[in-house]
Amino acid sequence: MDHHKERIKSGCQKILEGINSMSLVNLDDQQVHSLVMMREIARGVVDDRDRMVTKSDVITALRYSIEKMVCASRDIIQILSRISFEGLDDQRMHLVTRMKDIAHGIIDKQPRVAIARPDLLAEQVGFVDEGMRDSPLVESTKISNGDALIDGAQSMTNEDEMLDVDHVLRFENGIDEVQESLLPCFQQFVMWPPDDCITLEWVQDMMIILEQASQKMLSSEFCHVVPTMFVEKLVDGVCSILCKEPNCVDINCQGEDSRVIVVGDIHGQFHDLMLLLKHAGVPSENQIYVFNGNYVDKGAWGVEVLLVLLAWKVLMPHRVYLLRGNHESRYCTTRYGFKEEVWSKYGDQGEDVYSKFLECFKELPLASVIANCAYTTHGGLFRSIDAASSQKPKRNKTHRVDLGSLAELSEVKRSCVDCPYEGPNILLSDVLWSKPSNKDGLRDNTGQKLGLWWGPDCTEAFLKQNNLKLIIRSHEGPDARAGRDDDFGDMFSGYSIDHDGESGKLYTLFSAPHYPQFGKTIYNNKWAYAVLKSPDFGSPSFHSFKAAERPMVDPYVGFDANNMDSSRLDSSQSASTSAVSVPQRIYPDGMRPEFDFGALGIYNAPCWSVELPDGSGGTQVLPVPRAPLVEGLPLPPNIQEPHKAAYEYLFELVGALKHMMVTRETENMALVSALRSRARKRKGKG
Repeated sequence: MDHHKERIKSGCQKILEGINSMSLVNLDDQQVHSLVMMREIARGVVDDRDRMVTKSDVITALRYSIEKMVCASRDIIQILSRISFEGLDDQRMHLVTRMKDIAHGIIDKQPRVAIARPDLLAEQVGFVDEGMRDSPLVESTKISNGDALIDGAQSMTNEDEMLDVDHVLRFENGIDEVQESLLPCFQQFVMWPPDDCITLEWVQDMMIILEQASQKMLSSEFCHVVPTMFVEKLVDGVCSILCKEPNCVDINCQGEDSRVIVVGDIHGQFHDLMLLLKHAGVPSENQIYVFNGNYVDKGAWGVEVLLVLLAWKVLMPHRVYLLRGNHESRYCTTRYGFKEEVWSKYGDQGEDVYSKFLECFKELPLASVIANCAYTTHGGLFRSIDAASSQKPKRNKTHRVDLGSLAELSEVKRSCVDCPYEGPNILLSDVLWSKPSNKDGLRDNTGQKLGLWWGPDCTEAFLKQNNLKLIIRSHEGPDARAGRDDDFGDMFSGYSIDHDGESGKLYTLFSAPHYPQFGKTIYNNKWAYAVLKSPDFGSPSFHSFKAAERPMVDPYVGFDANNMDSSRLDSSQSASTSAVSVPQRIYPDGMRPEFDFGALGIYNAPCWSVELPDGSGGTQVLPVPRAPLVEGLPLPPNIQEPHKAAYEYLFELVGALKHMMVTRETENMALVSALRSRARKRKGKG
């Protein structure tokens, strides 16, 4: 046993010495926190401390480190102020100035600058004299007690030593209880091509990094993976392309093996977009993509979806077409989560990034015509400009309006960040918000106050007027169809045929499965994409799929988005990028966990509710009743807090779920038995 303890101590001593010898530059706050936690645990083992390491210990150690750094920085400034700059070239002058800026930044408590080690900067300057060799400049990265900035380029131990470290983490009492804090942070990031030339390999690498990051990191760390400058360059590049495209882009398909893939609403469901590109294949010379809008809101990864689509647009501007949806607006993104998502991922820079995305939204085209055969758009048909300018809207009652033409659509000013309610540019609202009806005619949607209702006669007239065979629009998912009393498709397969006339058909296409990601009711719908190919582009094939696996994340918008107060979207809701921060999960009323799992670094803890089918294709959130008896309790006496309370909570929840399942099964069996009994009685009477 003594030999076993000595081996553990030896392993922890190596951890302590390894971390103490590190120069900690270029790491973010989470990485610094994790290493300090690991060091304090190792120190506790070496010093034979029995108690667990707490957050207070880590905070104390970090505070001591900061105080030592500030003192060292003051000494650095004093030394540099006495240095003669005579004989230094421009490069060395720049390095000296840089060192002073870094030291001033530390004193002023500015965010850490990603640089090389200050002692290496001093050596590069080339004037380290005897008086400076032992100065705080050289020693500032090796502060006493090992409280230092960590250099991620240095390794802590060799391979054999890591075996001892792993042994300690597995067997030492108390150390394995903080593994959540010691998980490695995501360290990949996306860099803009130095020559501004985006390649296929670069786009594919970016998709891999974003997909891995979505699985491994907090939203507040996203700005380190995709910096603000990257977003600005990408949006500027794509806007320079989009601004040259007409309102209705003409997609000419050449070649016998060419095909066009049309995609509906994505709503921030990044992993389903990745599944689409894996299944259908990426854009290529013979494969064109048309996206019908609604890339953001109601899902957790609207930023990732946009970045991937914009990158493909820059790479292949004539093989990827991005149309605008009604959610590509300030109005919707403020109400349905995208604005809050951007602020969560970019913190203090969130407003700048959000404004940049709004600039991009204003440049998106409104519709497409594929191979002179198929018309695609987000919402649908639109009124005549003459009718829009001559008639004053009467929102208090429904009135008939005239159908517009593609020539009139080309005159719309699409540079509005939000859709107008009236005026000659109201066609923008029509194209993005209109919905089909089984009742003939074209009339205002007085309930929604944006867009129109149009009937089968309008679909027929539009196709005939423009010599087209097909309309593919989006805008409606299973939630929108659930409240309608007509015979339209329920969208559970991802698409539906809404009008079928002499000249052609109208389809609605939706590409966000298990939708919406955040909400009281989540529908078990599939997603779909349409394929149009030579020689008959008027006869599309549709492909439906179940949702891809996606990580558990906290919503950026409350469950009742329609009543969400926009005043909530202030700086207090954004995640700080200068400190370790965590998302706050939004639970249904009365369903918040009774135990604060945040103390253990768990922010998506299970609560006393469960989603079950509601009988109409959706789901409903039901409370989990308490179980009269819980197996596995009481717990062994050696389990310490806060883990004891966490185990008790989970045991009780698992017991309640088992009790709920047994109760429901008993009730179902009783119901089946009663129905069979009634059937036998009726049969006997018959």
